[in-house]
Amino acid sequence: MKRVATAFAAVALALGVIGTAQARRDDIDVSRLTGNLNQLASDPVLGNYAQAEQALARNAIGQLAQADSKERPHALYIAERQVDLARASAQLQDAQVKLAQLDREHDQIQLENSQREAETARRELERQRLQYQMAQEEAQRLQEQGEAYSQAAEQAQAEAAKAKKLAEAQSRVARAAKREAELAAKAAKAMRAQMQQQDSGKP
Repeated sequence: MKRVATAFAAVALALGVIGTAQARRDDIDVSRLTGNLNQLASDPVLGNYAQAEQALARNAIGQLAQADSKERPHALYIAERQVDLARASAQLQDAQVKLAQLDREHDQIQLENSQREAETARRELERQRLQYQMAQEEAQRLQEQGEAYSQAAEQAQAEAAKAKKLAEAQSRVARAAKREAELAAKAAKAMRAQMQQQDSGKP
């Protein structure tokens, strides 16, 4: 009898030790998952995201803490997956926010580039317009200068024609005067010869 009682006592002690070890392991799993979830919740960036998933993970950890030995493996699996899902969801939401921010920055950069390109094109158009205006003014000036030169040339030609006519008239006058002088000289010579003949015929 003593031996049977001793055997029962040993079995009970062993079961107690096993139960205590199982309870400690349960506490370790609950503490590990709670710590992981608390670390996510306290993260200055990720903690702001996946609030619903974090709440589900906490419920799953609570169910794990209350599960019996039969339900515990399934509850542990669900709690671990819920904690992983909460972290993955938070990381995904953070990435989506950052991507949206990058998209906004990209759109802003494109807008600024478009504005700079438009301003550059406007300045180039204004520069070309000024160059065209200056070219027109220069062409107008050269045209007016050419017309002035043409008028001066025509005036010079007219004056040259007048001078030529005057010279021709002066030449005709000079030739007429020369002929008159020659005729006058001939007449004077004839008159002298006649007077000499008259003088020689006198007694």
